[in-house]
Amino acid sequence: MAEVIKREEQKLENTWDLTSIFESDDAWEEAYKAVEQRIGEEEKFKNGIDSKETLLEVLEFDREISEAFGKIYVYAHLKHDQDTSNDTYSGLETRARSLGVSLSTALSFLTPAILAIPEDTLKEYAESEQLKEFKFDLEKLNTQRPHVLSDKEEQLLARAGEVMHTPTQVYGMFNNADLEFPSAVDKDGNEHTLTQGTYIDLLKSSDRTLRQSAYENLYSQYGQYKNTLSQTLAGEINTHVFSAQARNYHSSRHQALKNNHIPEEVYDNLVKTVNDNLHLLHRYTELRKEILELDSLKMYDVYTPLVKDVDFKVTYAEAEEWLLSALQPLGEEYVGIVKEGLDNRWVDVYENKGKRSGAYSSGTFGTNPYILMNWQDNVDNLFTLAHEFGHSVHSYYSRQNQTSNQSGYSIFVAEVASTFNEALLADYMFKKLEDKKKKLYLVNEQLEGFRGTVFRQTMFAEFEHKIHELREAGEPLTASRLNEVYGELNQKYFGESVDYDEYIDVEWARIPHFYMNYYVYQYATGYSAASSLSKQVLEGGSEVAERYINEFLKKGSSNYPIEILKNAGVNMADSEPIENAMKVFESQLDQFEELLAELK
Repeated sequence: MAEVIKREEQKLENTWDLTSIFESDDAWEEAYKAVEQRIGEEEKFKNGIDSKETLLEVLEFDREISEAFGKIYVYAHLKHDQDTSNDTYSGLETRARSLGVSLSTALSFLTPAILAIPEDTLKEYAESEQLKEFKFDLEKLNTQRPHVLSDKEEQLLARAGEVMHTPTQVYGMFNNADLEFPSAVDKDGNEHTLTQGTYIDLLKSSDRTLRQSAYENLYSQYGQYKNTLSQTLAGEINTHVFSAQARNYHSSRHQALKNNHIPEEVYDNLVKTVNDNLHLLHRYTELRKEILELDSLKMYDVYTPLVKDVDFKVTYAEAEEWLLSALQPLGEEYVGIVKEGLDNRWVDVYENKGKRSGAYSSGTFGTNPYILMNWQDNVDNLFTLAHEFGHSVHSYYSRQNQTSNQSGYSIFVAEVASTFNEALLADYMFKKLEDKKKKLYLVNEQLEGFRGTVFRQTMFAEFEHKIHELREAGEPLTASRLNEVYGELNQKYFGESVDYDEYIDVEWARIPHFYMNYYVYQYATGYSAASSLSKQVLEGGSEVAERYINEFLKKGSSNYPIEILKNAGVNMADSEPIENAMKVFESQLDQFEELLAELK
């Protein structure tokens, strides 16, 4: 495996172009100072909001300064993530976060001030022509009345924001910049570079010695620091508990879901429905054990492809072709946006030393929707690219069709557009591939995608909720307790076919999403919604595709997320979409077994 290159060795065309945000760091500095100097203008509104004209003025000020700060923060965090070991951009990101805290503190009076307006009067203001762009925002504010504190209390919480973010910052810096792993060794004694970016690829190797070495070397390192990492995670959970208690929510989960107007039953329905169908995952792990002809299936065996001797490398150039073809059912305009992103350097493609691991889509109102990748030449990365472009085009449409105050979208719907693209890609590839072994490989990838997106993320959701409940009950989150909870869940989900070891118990220490406050369950709910919507588009043609784009992708946060999805064609208020997703997984298992039998 090739040595990971340095950032300065990347070819320009393979990196994202951030000059469209700021031409230089000096331009960023000027914008930073401009926002910094505007903090204080809000003082004139602190005597009260006594008319709809004053309300409009303060809301427009909030929107304008927030738009300017958004660009400052996005530029700094993208620069930081492209090389986390670069002190200059670490400094810029730290300053951007500090500015964000200052801005939040300055504007912390706004919600209490608006809610000081009598409810009926605020409703009357919201109905006026002048405030039509803020009508839904004001409606949502009215629902928050029980959880908004006094002006001084809100200001204190805003000032605490930077301190409360410390556990996440410490974990991120340790996990991405400081933590290094011993090389993995294959059966012939050759060393392979082990990083966050190469780990899963190594686990997919047909060389079991290499898989075991990568697995044990990675988790041994996390295990070495498990006590420290248990405290960074405990620190993050403490901030969630503190915030929920301070704002009069009955639990951390209540606050996290209420902020997006998601009933807690959605979370419980997901966990219950997935638990009711764990026999399907157990069937899959048993099938994996049989196909790999193993007496003992280990956790380092659960990623390796079940289809051997298939040359199915996908270069980045080939991935572009697959992607543009697969997305044709969404129409010329949609495909044109993706092509623009590919041609105009929205994507930072390859791994380099210090680069943040994983993949994501990021940006803000007035910027391109950038994509971070750590590209490896395989089908998995092709699907990741499709996934991230789902996010990016969703963001593009929302920002083009909504004002900045409603151009973002709830995390509850965030994973729908991304998983939708993966479903279209899988359908297209299966139809176009002629080689049955490649088809078998693709179905294996779909099974793996489902396992990772629905079963695995629901397991994460159970873990996350359990540790919040433990902390809320007063129990300390020690490394041994976290290991115990995670280990038990892992065994429940993967079943008796897997022979467990102590290494997997510390996997919680590797998962950055546990620092994101009840985020992970939405991968599973989003997959289920996407499964239904993609099926509708593939079967219903251009009219249904237009409904998906117009009623979902363009809506941003202009309505409650459950209502947006309902208008687009799927109702997430009950367990039916989750049950239907389980049927998809079962049918893929059947398809896999049928293809396997044909090839014997």
